[in-house]
Amino acid sequence: MTSTSWPTGMGPVICVVGARPNFMKMAPILRAFAANTPPIPALLVHTGQHYDKDMNDKLFEDLRLPHPDINLEVGSGSHAVQTADVMRRFEPVIDTHKPSCVLVVGDVNSTLACTLVGVKKGIPVVHVEAGLRSYDRKMPEEINRVLTDQVADRLYTTERSAESNLVREGVGAERVRFVGNVMIDSLLHNREFARTPAYTLAAAGFDPGIIDSPNGYGVVTLHRPSNVDHPETLASLLAVLLEIARQLPLVFALHPRTRANIERFSLGHLVDDPRLILLPPQGYLEMLGLMADARIVLTDSGGLQEETTALGVPCLTLRENTERPITVEQGTNTMVGRDTEAIRRNADAILAGQGKEGRVPELWDGHAAERIAQDLAKWILDQHQARKSA
Repeated sequence: MTSTSWPTGMGPVICVVGARPNFMKMAPILRAFAANTPPIPALLVHTGQHYDKDMNDKLFEDLRLPHPDINLEVGSGSHAVQTADVMRRFEPVIDTHKPSCVLVVGDVNSTLACTLVGVKKGIPVVHVEAGLRSYDRKMPEEINRVLTDQVADRLYTTERSAESNLVREGVGAERVRFVGNVMIDSLLHNREFARTPAYTLAAAGFDPGIIDSPNGYGVVTLHRPSNVDHPETLASLLAVLLEIARQLPLVFALHPRTRANIERFSLGHLVDDPRLILLPPQGYLEMLGLMADARIVLTDSGGLQEETTALGVPCLTLRENTERPITVEQGTNTMVGRDTEAIRRNADAILAGQGKEGRVPELWDGHAAERIAQDLAKWILDQHQARKSA
């Protein structure tokens, strides 16, 4: 074997995506695999956990991500049904392709399901974005994170505190590598391609001039069950958003779950205002452009906490906890929970020019995927050589 070739007979790295945030994390990894020396062969598997054909095709196009080699077409279901279906459909993929390892990203059900199959089949598992903890076991994502990290063989972290979390849970430090944040790789790579806010609003049928105001405009996303599945909670959040919208227009990209619950709970009057600009779910490049030029972002999304920190845009996170504490400690993120007074007070501070400026965290430099590729190739090839010598 030469230093520029992959060993004959060694299977590919099976790379798993299941939901929208996974695509943003996987795109730079696949680019780095192709550019690595030696190039790392990869097989992209989409579990179909979240699937909307139009949005799916657009996301692949926006990220210049190759279309999946395999789509398991699992679809929606309860956590148990979805996890079981992914496992059942993923096992034959491993049997057929005999991968050198399985690489999973993030914390969705597909992440845990494919990890369990890999481990039980004796295939090494690699977890990108390991060690993040909210310490809220009511969040399904937290369970997925903890269990995946316990059994994964190689764990790549986005921030140094993640390794401390893992070590406290009994994960050996030799399994962990701090590489930075692949989500930021995608953001920096795609920044020049972002759609302008005017383009996005016009495409949705709005006059782009609607966001021209002395205070600029804000961006809102809400989708977590704890915020949108209870009528009283959703009503109080929409009411405070309506208050803020009277100071600056808010572009509200409505998740289908949120839109359905607004209708189900008869809360339409709380979003019936021209300064609340209701958009359907947006593509990656549209959201990137909206966030980059925003005065403020209000969200319950984990990914947006990271992206606003990288963009230097003040963010108010409408959650009681975060698995991304570095965005609060070093970045532009402030946790306000569902406390309407805290939301109002912090929004006023941002509009008064007193929002967090923050700084970009260590190794959020656009090269995390390259570090993963270099380390992973060496790790796989070292294992292969050790087996040959045994």
